[in-house]
Amino acid sequence: MQRIEPAPVQKSVTVSVPPERAFEIFTARMGDWWLKTHSLTESGQKTVVVEPAAGGRWYEIGTSGEEREWGRVLACEPPKRILFVWQLNADWVFDPEFQTEVEVRFEPTAEGGTTVRLEHRDLASYGAKAEVARASLDSEGGWAGLLGAFAAKAG
Repeated sequence: MQRIEPAPVQKSVTVSVPPERAFEIFTARMGDWWLKTHSLTESGQKTVVVEPAAGGRWYEIGTSGEEREWGRVLACEPPKRILFVWQLNADWVFDPEFQTEVEVRFEPTAEGGTTVRLEHRDLASYGAKAEVARASLDSEGGWAGLLGAFAAKAG
């Protein structure tokens, strides 16, 4: 049996808001919670924009107004799911020929909150840098810290 290397990064967090609100904060307000240290712009991050429809852009706007592409929205099913194509290569540079996928699901909890499950997959696309990229994405400085910042914003 062939093993897929490396394994997808999977993270989850539970927030006290219903799925509709969690989805809205995750997508329409990504710039409010995305870590400012995670910026591709020269001037520093002003905001992050998700155009919530298949084919929509996913990008950052710097404080000087410059834009940096991160990827695209492949599927958007509010308030249940959003699927992105992540086009930042192992050097954290946008590459229109490069792609991995980030799927985020919003599942209601019995208490009225939402469990947000994120999976970043197709990491073999990073080639020789796949394990290093996976370790970074799986770290506190990666998706764990980003979901923590999202959870803090969602309350």
